[in-house]
Amino acid sequence: MLEVSGLEKTYPTGDHALRGVSFTVEGRDAVFVIGPSGAGKSTLLRCVNRLVEPDRGVVRLDGLDVTALDTRALRAARRRMGMIFQEFNLVERLTVMENVLSGRLGYVGLWPAWRRRFPPDDVEAAYRTLARVGLEGFENKRADELSGGQRQRVGIARALVQRPQILLVDEPTSSLDPRTSETVMALITGLAAEDGIPALVNIHDVPLARAFARRIIGLAAGRIVFDGPPAMLDEPALEKIYGARLHEANA
Repeated sequence: MLEVSGLEKTYPTGDHALRGVSFTVEGRDAVFVIGPSGAGKSTLLRCVNRLVEPDRGVVRLDGLDVTALDTRALRAARRRMGMIFQEFNLVERLTVMENVLSGRLGYVGLWPAWRRRFPPDDVEAAYRTLARVGLEGFENKRADELSGGQRQRVGIARALVQRPQILLVDEPTSSLDPRTSETVMALITGLAAEDGIPALVNIHDVPLARAFARRIIGLAAGRIVFDGPPAMLDEPALEKIYGARLHEANA
């Protein structure tokens, strides 16, 4: 279970990105965070795994206080959080298999990782995961030879081979066309449910959130202004989240 309590973040520019944000994610929840640009969605996700340091508040993962960890312990904790990035975050010159196996870097020593010598169980798991995301037979292709949708599938596979306790997903469809976006989102939520992993998904696409979320959190100016099932995300709720951008959100 992920527990976020009283999370706050103010940048040196004076921008208040998060203002006392609190919520929990547990079980097989697919929790989607929506809101206008600047609402604090990306900051929230990055504060959870401390890619951005929060100013105040507590983040706990299965009881572990992530916000109190030193650098070494934080590296170990991040192995438990599978991150799927907006811009894929792949090493373009490496193969699909090498990118997927990078999800195991936290579990092998520096020298074996540098030599790309991974345990047979890790390699076998990577092959199985590539098949699950629809990339069987792609293991030797370079990442820069793939389409956007295929690259995102590699990112999903890389996160899954970590065997995480939660998936953190940052705008996974922003670079994809609508049809591919639906396919990728179905894949993420379906695989997370199969593996019993909760997912916290930051997304700008309200129709996708409505279609695939089990629960939606709406952020506005760094505060939670909506938290409920998709069926409750009606016009007044959208107005509270987006204000004058309501029609844009529904587009």
